[in-house]
Amino acid sequence: VQLVESGGGLVQAGESLTLSCKASESPERIFSDYAMGWFRQTPGKERQWVAAISYIPHTTNYADSVKGRFTISRDNTKNMLYLRMTDLKPEDTAVYYCASGPQWGHGGTTARSYIYWGQGTQVTVSS
Repeated sequence: VQLVESGGGLVQAGESLTLSCKASESPERIFSDYAMGWFRQTPGKERQWVAAISYIPHTTNYADSVKGRFTISRDNTKNMLYLRMTDLKPEDTAVYYCASGPQWGHGGTTARSYIYWGQGTQVTVSS
């Protein structure tokens, strides 16, 4: 499975941005059978989990730092994953990665639960 993120950019604090992640077809399982997640990383720091969405029934889970501001969603008909980010803050600045995996381990919060990763898209929030 190949994952390609898009939608990153430079915004001011308080503004919104929507990230997208396109997944290629997999011979092993269909997109709707994958748990999906978003992570972010800044230079010199470990990759941080942001949000996750399971396969059906599409249970969602969010890091406390983004809860109420970010919304994760998926469109299984298009093999797409989204992250709607509102009220962005300078501390949200990072490279954002989407990831997919066959299991919903620990509510999708752990990186080792995911097998496939995208290359990342930069989000920069200016103050």
